[in-house]
Amino acid sequence: MTDKILLSRMEAHPADSNTIARYLDTGGYTALRKALSKMEPADVAAEVKASNIRGRGGASFPTGVKWGFLPPDTRPRYLVINGDESEPGTFKDRMLLERDPHQLVEGIIVSAYALDVHQAFVYIRGEYPKPARRLQRAIDEAYEAGYLGDDILGSGFDLDVTVHLGGGAYICGEETALLSSLEGRRGEPRIKPPFPAIEGLYAKPTIVNNVETISNVPWIINNGGATYAAIGPETSSGTRVMSLSGHVNKPGDYEVVAGLTWRDLIYDIGGGILDDRELKAWVPGGASAPWFVPAEHLDTPVTIDDIAKQGSMIGSGAVIVMNDSTNVVGAAHRLVRFFSHESCGQCTPCREGTTWLERILARILDGYGRPEDIGLLLDVSDNISPGLRWPPAMTTICPLGPSATAPVVSMMRYFRDEVEAMIPGGHGEVADGR
Repeated sequence: MTDKILLSRMEAHPADSNTIARYLDTGGYTALRKALSKMEPADVAAEVKASNIRGRGGASFPTGVKWGFLPPDTRPRYLVINGDESEPGTFKDRMLLERDPHQLVEGIIVSAYALDVHQAFVYIRGEYPKPARRLQRAIDEAYEAGYLGDDILGSGFDLDVTVHLGGGAYICGEETALLSSLEGRRGEPRIKPPFPAIEGLYAKPTIVNNVETISNVPWIINNGGATYAAIGPETSSGTRVMSLSGHVNKPGDYEVVAGLTWRDLIYDIGGGILDDRELKAWVPGGASAPWFVPAEHLDTPVTIDDIAKQGSMIGSGAVIVMNDSTNVVGAAHRLVRFFSHESCGQCTPCREGTTWLERILARILDGYGRPEDIGLLLDVSDNISPGLRWPPAMTTICPLGPSATAPVVSMMRYFRDEVEAMIPGGHGEVADGR
């Protein structure tokens, strides 16, 4: 297993890892110097594309390809870093912002140089005041050292970076809602196309990347895109931080090389199941992802494509482990309640459907469930996301509504008997419901 674990960042960072002095002592800002003195912007972009790095925010879209969507002759253009980490079970960006902010700052500067961007923004969730303070201090230190501002390191390249703290709305993690919020408007997703790379912030071309994605850029520039691409499987290149939580003995953030199995991650890295109980299920990629169960998925490789083939997603790398003491109706209700509360209300299937799912699950939990609630749960889910498949069919502008169906459909697929057992008269009296 040691060849598949790069490091546990929760344990690897010294107490002063957030300071510029420590960052410089460990080779910080060498990628920036290399990019500005020895590389053209197109060369930097080419290395990122050659790395095959895919977005770490959830969509897993190839970063270099996204950069290539910018129209060549339109200025100004913007770079926006999505630090609105709000998915239940996800806490990797918080760790990166608090413990290694200069890595992100350097990644922003190098990326902005590659994209000919002179104004970048970092949008951080409203519940992250400490990460925001740490990042702002790192930005201030970068200005003082001449790594930000006018004529950076005498290169003639100018860049300003602004930190923006959100209002605590999960929906603003969706890139177009984030842009609307950043503009001072209500955080609601926009219809696409146009995509942000064509018409984003202030109706100008904009690249939106996740904190972890851009934090990888300095390493890629220092070591080469091909070297990064050689780490791990071809379609899941490089390392990624997995946030492991729930019923495991050693929860935390772990930077791993893709290709290990879920058994490796949960039992070897996570130390096994809490209180020596049995593993019941786990959420492989944040609350939006359909659940996995040990009988079918424990030896599935942890890669973007292998997880997708099994009908789920790696998402933001948030793994929530549930042991055999878990009430699956309670778990599904907790997740659906989150989505219902965080719906922006713009789309009827999401606004109404998530509310009904929450009410039905609450009714079952309270002991007032009806046999027909089994079919009703599936029927409402089908109206939000027709076909109940993954990736979901979209009836909404963004994936929030369809994401709320994932725990319901997973619960019914793997633990229907447990749901029926919580409903008076449920066993043997419930139709298929479809």
